Amino acid sequence: MARIPALAPGALDEAQASLYEAIAGGPRAAGPQHFALTRSDGSLRGPFNAMLLAPDLGAALQAVGSALRYRGALPDRAREIAILLVAARWGSGFEREAHEAVGAACGLAPDELVALRAQDATVFEGVDGVVARVALALLDGDLDDAVWAEADASLGAAVVFELTTLVGYYATLALQLRVFRVEG
Repeated sequence: MARIPALAPGALDEAQASLYEAIAGGPRAAGPQHFALTRSDGSLRGPFNAMLLAPDLGAALQAVGSALRYRGALPDRAREIAILLVAARWGSGFEREAHEAVGAACGLAPDELVALRAQDATVFEGVDGVVARVALALLDGDLDDAVWAEADASLGAAVVFELTTLVGYYATLALQLRVFRVEG
């Protein structure tokens, strides 16, 4: 059972309403919708409802997520591979549900989605394989010299920085989803 109520748009204060609009009316809401951002009452789903508890911090956090999803250098498919590995490691149902839909739209095949649920990077090659190996190493705590060398040569240091930020961001969301008992 969720530990906080779903915050309906009509019950929000000014700061919360501004953040709500940034989430529900921003880049996440533009273009094709692969998962619902809101419930039938208009309240935000997933980690976004909890962000409304502390609007200044929530705004900064959602801005990082928006930058990673919509302005990052990682190819969409590779980004979704990393997110789904975080979801699998943390057992985050909402992240898995949302990003399996996005990942499928980015070209991830059903067998690849199954491999990601099992945290199996062996099915991926090229940039996808590098991203998967780096994400798993980051989830284990660090990049050894061999993984760093492969990542730096294939992705470049700037994209490795982006990937470390992405893994950390989605791990943060997974933790918040778990603490607040968010199911959807």
